[in-house]
Amino acid sequence: MASENFIKPSILHFDGHYGHWSMLMENFLKSKEYWHASRIEEPTAGTIMTDAQRAELEGQRLKDLKAKNYLFQAIDRLILETILNKDTSKQIWDSMKKKYQGSTGAKRQQLQGLRTEFENLLMKSEESIANYFSRTMAIVEAEAEDTMIKTYSENLKTTKLMIVKEEEEVKAITTPSLTD
Repeated sequence: MASENFIKPSILHFDGHYGHWSMLMENFLKSKEYWHASRIEEPTAGTIMTDAQRAELEGQRLKDLKAKNYLFQAIDRLILETILNKDTSKQIWDSMKKKYQGSTGAKRQQLQGLRTEFENLLMKSEESIANYFSRTMAIVEAEAEDTMIKTYSENLKTTKLMIVKEEEEVKAITTPSLTD
């Protein structure tokens, strides 16, 4: 049977490389015929619609919901939380485009903010090494695509190895031996 040979398409998860992701995701949505569904023209209040127009509008809304579903699957929860308006797939798409494909000036400003945040990052006295490292990696991964941040990331990996080694040494010192 034909259904036995059906291959379920995989949804490309957004990994920070917007140009590549958007090209593949747009192609995927077009292949499902959901790309143009995100451009719904809602009727103004008081507009009288025929049954055929209502059915067409509902069909477009359903396609938009399906497109939103694919975008929700492809975009990480933390990124979705930064998108304020998620009413239509077009609003989600435009928000991602603005955030990740922004102008060079906007990217520079964002990188400068991340660089400052990274340089001012301090470990709190009651904070565990794991929590500190998680906060640090969140900053690094915010724009891992950029060369400047990649350099920080490489330096951070070295720092992580040193921290882990120091933590192991501390554990070795504080763990009582059987001969004590």
